[in-house]
Formats: sequence, C-alpha cells, structure tokens
Amino acid sequence: MLPSAPSPSPLLSVQGLSFSRNDEPVFGPLDFVVDGGEALLVQGGNGVGKTTLLRVLAGLLRADSGHIQLDGRPAQSSLLARALAYLGHLPALKADLNALENLQFLCGLHGRRPRQLPVNALAMVGLGGYEDAPARQLSAGQKKRLSLARLWLSPAPLWLLDEPYANLDLDGITLVNRMISAHLREGGAALVTTHGAYAAPPVQTRTLLLGQPA
Repeated sequence: MLPSAPSPSPLLSVQGLSFSRNDEPVFGPLDFVVDGGEALLVQGGNGVGKTTLLRVLAGLLRADSGHIQLDGRPAQSSLLARALAYLGHLPALKADLNALENLQFLCGLHGRRPRQLPVNALAMVGLGGYEDAPARQLSAGQKKRLSLARLWLSPAPLWLLDEPYANLDLDGITLVNRMISAHLREGGAALVTTHGAYAAPPVQTRTLLLGQPA
C-alpha cells in the first residue's frame, strides 16, 4: 500500500493567539485556520478586537502569546511582507502623489500581480480618468477605491481586510465582493472584519465571532 500524500498546510494557521492592552485582555486565546480559496469573517461589535487581531496578524502589533504560521512556516517579518496585503481604516496613500503614481510606487515596493497594470486597476475600481488626480483631492470613497486598486495589484496570497465595505456605496460593495471572489478563485484567502452578516462576500467562508469586551 502506497503512503498517502501529506495534507497541504493551511494558508494561515493560528494557535493560542492572545493580546492584551494595559494588562487588560483584548482577545484570545484564539485558534483558527484559513485555507486557500476561502474567507474568514471576523465578526463582533465595537471594541472586541477585530482591528487589533488583523494588526497582530500583519505584524504591526506583538501578540502576548501564540503562534502564527503562513503556509506551514513561522510568520517571520520577511514572510509577512510577501504573503500579506493589509487594507486598514486609513488609506495608506501618499497625499501629494496622483492616483497612478501611488499605485506605481506601491508596486515598486511590494511587487505586482501577474498580468495586471496600475492603469487597468484604476479602471476596474471605477477611477478611470482620475489617473492624474492627487490623492489629497479624492473623496473618502475614492480613496477607498484607490486602496482597493492597490490591494488588487498586490501579489500577496492572503488579504487582511478591515471593514472593507466602509465609505462605499452599493456599487462599491459589489466591487469588493467581486474582488474577493476572484482572489479566492485564484487560490488566495481573505480575513474580513464585519459588524455582522449584512455585508459579506458570497464565497466559501468560516466565521470567527469575537466575544464582548469585559
């Protein structure tokens, strides 16, 4: 009898992850996995640690305890930089660069998804014709769309999306869902924070419900 092939490692594996602020527990310990081709919805009310969890996973905050693995390997900072794309509450744009220059700059830093160009990404998110517009002149919704274009261009397999539907109209929400669906079809994965199921991508999902604060 031939030995069975080893099971592939989850794209993201978290064990015993906890975080405290000023000696007050924020979340944890948490255990969960996310496979390629699926999304994890991180749900809960304000103050339960949804944003903090994503910032810990992105390497922006240090956990009190626990282990994070990406594709079976410890999540060192160099691996995080290649494997994760983080969409936070702030747009992470350079205000004095125009929309196209922002995308070109970020692609130079982090690389670019194969066969995708910044100008095409702008058109995809509804910013065609805004290539030369300085980021500081864009509305909140337009900045969010520019951040979505940056996300789409990223070659990272794991997306960390903190309230990605904020500042978007119905067309923008549909755009986010299309992007997540396409990313998962290509074998990527996404963590999406939401206040509830009213806005969630129509894809294969797991749910992580964070408890109420003490």
